[in-house]
Amino acid sequence: MTQFDYDLFVIGAGSGGVRAARVAAGFGARVAVAEADRPGGTCVIRGCVPKKLLVYAAHFREDLEDAAAYGWSADATFSWPTLIANKDREIARLEDIYRTLLKSAGASLYEGRATLVDPHTVEIATRRYTARHVLVATGGRPVRPGIPGTEFAITSDEAFQLAELPRRVLIVGGGYVGVEFGGIFHGLGAEVTIAYRGEQILRGFDDDVRHHLHDELVRKKLDVRLQCDLRSIERRGDGPLVATLVTAGTQQQLEVGAVLFATGRQPVTAGLGLEAAGVQLDADGAVIVDEYSRSNVPNIHAVGDVTNRVALTPVAIREGAAVATTLFGGRRVAVDHRDVPHAVFSQPPVGTVGLSEAAASAAHDFVDVYTATFRPLKYTLSGRNERTLVKLVVDAASQRVVGAHMVGPDAPEIIQGIAIAVKAGLTKEQFDATVAVHPTAAEEFVTLRDKRAARR
Repeated sequence: MTQFDYDLFVIGAGSGGVRAARVAAGFGARVAVAEADRPGGTCVIRGCVPKKLLVYAAHFREDLEDAAAYGWSADATFSWPTLIANKDREIARLEDIYRTLLKSAGASLYEGRATLVDPHTVEIATRRYTARHVLVATGGRPVRPGIPGTEFAITSDEAFQLAELPRRVLIVGGGYVGVEFGGIFHGLGAEVTIAYRGEQILRGFDDDVRHHLHDELVRKKLDVRLQCDLRSIERRGDGPLVATLVTAGTQQQLEVGAVLFATGRQPVTAGLGLEAAGVQLDADGAVIVDEYSRSNVPNIHAVGDVTNRVALTPVAIREGAAVATTLFGGRRVAVDHRDVPHAVFSQPPVGTVGLSEAAASAAHDFVDVYTATFRPLKYTLSGRNERTLVKLVVDAASQRVVGAHMVGPDAPEIIQGIAIAVKAGLTKEQFDATVAVHPTAAEEFVTLRDKRAARR
């Protein structure tokens, strides 16, 4: 029998790769992990965690404004350098934790770019290591559109390291990254324009959610431009950037301090040697895998964003654990990608799980829809003009709740609990039988009564 250096070699020390390494090592496998950048991956280093910290920071302006109605007075000033320095310190702490987790599990960490020489051989610099199994967990990276002046723009990667807060920001893209950074920059005091070429922001989400969030962003004085294309970016001398936008055939130039591309992400597979190893990729460069995250090359697996399935950190973590258990734990485990809850940390935030109204209508003969909008209790004293949306989508035949959606304060926290009920297949009657916690926004999910048929 061929002797390998390792039982499992993981390329990428993000959330999915690290979880796979730790679980595999726990089963007694000899494990190595290679990381070309910093352990922790996108989520920890330049994604979910630093973004959420900046979202917290952006909330304080409205919180301080509302505090006056509750008898508090505050004279506060904001320092972008202080925020970024504190964020960097926390990210460094988490990076060290990831290193410690791998070391404690008994996995070897190699810091450098790894490539596949063949299905069982990994090369880092000039050294080669053999492995019985290889796991690709290299994640994704932001896409930059091919327009003149793209080199003057930033992506979400660079946004976390800006030396100063721009006075005015143009965000190109209306997905979750675009609306999240729109809320961040606006909340911290910048003027924000969001330019999206589609008919409405948050493509793929429930239509009521999309329209409600759009209206709330506009209410907060963000400049949201739909069906708007960015044609070029120029820098004129030492002055601001000049972006040329076209909306409904009308061209306009906009002077801004920064342009942020939030135009999607692509799997990081180029230059990894996957083609040489015989691994099949799809048109976007994602590794094609089966339900057990196995590629067409039997000993090569892939998890997380590099597979273009559900690009969420908790999903990558489950996929990584499932691969390790399947390979070394004595049982085959596949990850169920149905009814995965999502959160958008916009302002106000979005929480959603299950089917949108449109998707439910396509999957079921008849669908009942329950919605409510209201002003959160917190804003009744301050007078802030913001409204929350709560929505349930129900299969009329079985009365099973197949989708739940919310836009408003604490929506991501609330939807996590609701997601358990949706995943468990609970019915509208069971929701109705649950006693409300009052006064909360979450109670609306168990008090919805007004019903309409789904739009078709």
